This record gives sequence, C-alpha cells and structure tokens, in this order.
Amino acid sequence: MNNESITLKLYGNGFEEIHSHAFNGTTLISLELKENAQLEKMHNGAFQGATGPSILDISSTKLQALPSYGLESIQTLIATSSYSLKKLPSREKFTNLLAATLTYPSHCCAFRNLPTKEQNFSFSIFENFSKQCESTARKANNETLYSAIFAESELSGWDYDYGFCSPKTLRCAPEPDAFNPCEDIMGYDFLRVLIWLINILAIVGNVTVLFVLLTSRYKLTVPRFLMCNLSFADFCMGLYLLLIASVDFQTKGQYYNHAIDWQTGSGCSAAGFFTVFASELSVYTLTVITLERWHTITYAIQLDQKLRLRHAIPIMLGGWLFSTLIAVLPLLGVSSYMKVSICLPMDVETTLSQVYILTILILNVVAFLIICACYIKIYFAVQNPELMATNKDTKIAKKMAVLIFTDFTCMAPISFFAISAAFKVPLITVTNSKVLLVLFYPVNSCANPFLYAIFTKAFRRDFFLLLSKFGCCKHRAELYRRKDFSAYTSNCKNGLPGSNKLSQPTLKLTTLHCQYTAVPDKTCCKEC
Repeated sequence: MNNESITLKLYGNGFEEIHSHAFNGTTLISLELKENAQLEKMHNGAFQGATGPSILDISSTKLQALPSYGLESIQTLIATSSYSLKKLPSREKFTNLLAATLTYPSHCCAFRNLPTKEQNFSFSIFENFSKQCESTARKANNETLYSAIFAESELSGWDYDYGFCSPKTLRCAPEPDAFNPCEDIMGYDFLRVLIWLINILAIVGNVTVLFVLLTSRYKLTVPRFLMCNLSFADFCMGLYLLLIASVDFQTKGQYYNHAIDWQTGSGCSAAGFFTVFASELSVYTLTVITLERWHTITYAIQLDQKLRLRHAIPIMLGGWLFSTLIAVLPLLGVSSYMKVSICLPMDVETTLSQVYILTILILNVVAFLIICACYIKIYFAVQNPELMATNKDTKIAKKMAVLIFTDFTCMAPISFFAISAAFKVPLITVTNSKVLLVLFYPVNSCANPFLYAIFTKAFRRDFFLLLSKFGCCKHRAELYRRKDFSAYTSNCKNGLPGSNKLSQPTLKLTTLHCQYTAVPDKTCCKEC
C-alpha cells in the first residue's frame, strides 16, 4: 500500500477474513467490502497503520463484529443486510460518525442523544464559537458573529465558512418503530422494582401451594387436583416474569446492543411460550374450577352426579393440549414472539396472525363470562335462610366478588387494548403496555394461590401438618388433628360407612394425642 488517498472497492471478491494491518500505510477515503458473502471476521487491528476510512461499507457480509481500532475516522457507515452484525462497538468510538445506514433499527438507538462533540468531533474545536452563536443575534450572512469575535481589520481577506454555527447531527436509518422504541425492556424504573416483587410472590406462592398439596397425607380430590394445575400454570407465569426481569437487569442502559440476540434467540421464544401457555392454562383451569364448584353445589344430593378424578384428568389433559398448541403456534410462524422486547405475540401483519390473536382474546372473554355466571348461580344457590345465617351469605358474596374482581382486573385491560391492536388500531404504545404487563397481566398468578388455596382452612391444615413433620408448629397441627378426629367420630355416630372400625391413621392419631396430653412438648420450634 502507499500514502496516496484512495478508494478501495473490494466488493464481491470472496474474502473470508481481513487480517491486522491489512491497510498499513494507506490513506483510505472509502473502503467498500459489500457483497463479500463469506466475510465473517475483521481483525481488531485491521485499520492499524492506516489513515481513515471516512466511508465504510460492509453491506451483505457475515461480519459479526467491527474492529475496535480505527473507527474514529469513519463519517459514513453502511451495513445493510448485515444480519450477523448484531452488536456494535461502544458508541464513544464513533467520534466523527455523521451518517449510518444499518440493518437493525435498534442499533440506531445507540447514536441518539449523543453530545455534539461526539457527533461532530471537528466542531468541538470551535466550542467557544458555539457559545457565541447562541448569545449573539446574527444577521442572515453571519457578519454580526464574526465582528463580535474579531476586529474588522482582521476579517479582510477571509473566506468565511458560515456553516459551523449549525452543528451537524447524526442521521441513522432505519429508525426504531413503535414496537421497538429506544428504551430498555422495562421502560420505567418503578416497573423494574415491581416486576421483581411480583415474580417472586408468584413463584414462592405457587411453589408453596404445589408442595403442600402434593405432600399432603389426605387423598387427592378433584378440587386439589385442579388447584395443582392452577398453581403450576401460575408458576410458569412467574418464570416468565423472572426471565424478563433478569434480561432487563443484565441489559439495562444498553438494550439496543442486545435486542437482536434476545428477540431472535431461544430466550425470548421460551419466555413467550411460558407466558402464553401459563395464561391459557390458568384461564382454562379457573373456568373448570368454577364449573366444578357450581356442579358440586347444584348436584350436592345426587352423589352419582359428582365429578370424579377419572373425569377431571381427561378434562385437564385437554386443557394442557390446548394451551400447548396455542403457545407453539407463534413458534411455527403464526404471529411471532420476536416482535417486541417483552416477547408477547404482537405480530398482526397477516390475516392468520390476526385470527390467532382474536381467537385467544375472545376465548378469554367467554371464559370470564362463564366464571361470572357460575359464581352468580352459586351465590343464589347457597342463599337459603334455612341453611345458613345472613352473615355467612355476606362472606360468600364478598369472596365471590373478590374472585370475579381479580379475574376482571387481569383480563379486561389486556383484552380491550389487545383487540384494538389486533384490528391495527392501537390505543396504547408498547411503552405503556409494559405497565399493563406488570400491574395487571400477572394479577391472577399472584392472587390465585391465596384466594384458592392459602386462605382456605383445608390448606392451612395441610400446611401446619406438614410443618409438624419438621418439628415446627406441633401445637397448631395437633389442634387440626383433634378436629379431624372429632369429625370422624361424629360421622361414626351418624352411622356413616366405615364406622365399625378405626382406620390406621386414626389409631395413630389417638396414640399421638395420648402422648401429647401426657408429656408437655418441649421440642416445638414455636407456638403457632
């Protein structure tokens, strides 16, 4: 190479790699490497020993990274159809960059709001002039500015450049769109705090419910079986939120450099699968639980009409298959999880994708209406003055109101805005939709373990009995054992089947009771 200023047009030459000092001793005006389809690597020192280039074109190559040295002189960067270039060097290295035409819109976010002297390094030399530009009222020909700085005799014979008072701004394309604005995954700081609190609450609450129900010594009934399914679905929602929160934490402040890897990678696909599967299985299971409660109360006397476990298993198997199918479709090209950073299927470009989104939303609305109708029927069915007191009616009504309210809070905002977006009339931005994602979308996943399990007497009994196995809360567990024993003996006196002999667990219960009354327990971790 020589010291002459040259333009190198090396496109379509089949290069695979550019080594260190490849342009040593050369003053490069323009370096065109486009259409080298096999070019995958450019050594960090490729521009060492060279001056320039001012223009770099790496379009239609497989370059995965730009060299870290020599980028300061680049004023124009062209990298269209460079799909392997998913991460750019630090934006501080592009001190003279004025125009960039890139492949991914998110990369343009790196060059937004740069200080002027980083956008146009040469202009920083005239920093004092720029202050004068702002403070001095200029005429059209800028004579006032120059006369304010120099004496009139010094201005004679000068060839003025009147443009330096207007700093050049960096132009970048393609611009980020409405689905991928220049922001982190969680656009607001308060959302970062809330999403961690909510996902921890959802995971811990549902894991606790699953562990207690699956380790209980009591028979697995239909309500317990359904509650296990609901807890697993809500646990998956917690995993989705945990995954989103973790990636947001890792990419905070530099998401534009990780957006492509995240949204096109397996992580976002897994997160999208988790949230759609969890959402649909949760809605399906809530509907089944509500129908089971209504059926049990309506046909309480007709024992032959009672829902058995052998009936519930195929019903829930259908729910699992349905939820899995709905969650897999975006992976097969029906809508997409890659559209937005929160990995929801928001792609409605095709008619099939629109039908997919609308089908999910309509099914969820129908499920909500079924839940409301069943709870209203349940309330009127149990509102019998001969069976219970008025205060119990009030308690039941309040509990049902809470259940319906949490369902409505979770589904109504999401459904409303999603339906409008499905018809390509979005009423909310992606940034604001993240507020819905954190504050409304996971409401059921956090509330369900408490409303359907933890706040019930049966769960508290199982929970304390489980703790007693580890030496804790033995006194409270013994109270529940006594209640169970009293209920059993009462059934025996009423002539219920099995009253002629005590079962093995009951014999153990009486023996344990004798031990507790004879010797004060000193090994209890605490009195509950």
